[in-house]
Amino acid sequence: MIATAIVAAAAVGGVFAQSNTPPIAHDYAEVNGQRLHYVKAGRGPLMIFLHGFPEFWYEWKSQLAEFSRDHTAVAPDLRGYNLSSKPAEVSAYAMPNLVADVHALATELLKSTGGSTFTLVAHDWGGVVAWVYAAQHPEMLDKLVILNAPHPALFGRELRENPAQQKASEYMLMFRSQEAEALLAENQYAWLKRAVLGTNPSKADEDAYVEAWSQPGALTGGLNYYRASGIGPPPSAAATSTPTTTAPPAMPSLVVRVPTLVIWGEKDTALLASNLNGLDEVVPKLTVKRIPDGTHWIAREKAADVNTLIREFLAKPGS
Repeated sequence: MIATAIVAAAAVGGVFAQSNTPPIAHDYAEVNGQRLHYVKAGRGPLMIFLHGFPEFWYEWKSQLAEFSRDHTAVAPDLRGYNLSSKPAEVSAYAMPNLVADVHALATELLKSTGGSTFTLVAHDWGGVVAWVYAAQHPEMLDKLVILNAPHPALFGRELRENPAQQKASEYMLMFRSQEAEALLAENQYAWLKRAVLGTNPSKADEDAYVEAWSQPGALTGGLNYYRASGIGPPPSAAATSTPTTTAPPAMPSLVVRVPTLVIWGEKDTALLASNLNGLDEVVPKLTVKRIPDGTHWIAREKAADVNTLIREFLAKPGS
């Protein structure tokens, strides 16, 4: 655990090197029966950042540097990832447990900031958790910011009705298979490094991610999000040992009434921009900003653009 913190801290050091940027601190919270590791920087109103698969808190290094200037910026490792608890049972990764983690952590953090509400920023699987959290706990949120994470009801529609999204989601079948861990760890995480970090990552970034992925049980923990949800496209001719697959059911009750900003990288090959169609019907106070040349990994690859869009959104009262 100490090694991971050292590697990640060294890698993130350059982003926090500016004199007006508060330093980050590592801590743990015992919440909802889990031990969640998180990093925190700055003082002021609370902002919580939820990463996706196969990321960890480090995904948000640029946002932590930016928003810690006037907020208490916190990025946890979600259950199953990096330095947080990794329960063995697949059922432990069901959505109610993930939402309860966020609620318990936020409640604990708000005690130290003196506030009663917070801003939630999330990507990918963290974004799915955030959609459900915002629908179930709107009283806790000032604003919601989502990066390339489809609303569950609309993603269910896309998986049932859109052949292009069905094709784009076939990787989920592999992620749910029993062979997934071995395939992703093969050749020193070669597939993950290529998919997540691109063709020319910095040595510091590569070391930080490999260290996080190498934590005992970390790959299984992240993959269990897919296994617990049963999410994926309908069965196809693609070779897989995955059991029968069904799209998630439509969830019209997940109406999000919190002011919401959705930032979408339109070059995302896994989650297509068609997931935005009809979003305003379940998110009445919606702002959508598209990044035409952004991929799935916009928090890192388009950090300056993302930070600017979030700043503008936070500055608008009652967006």
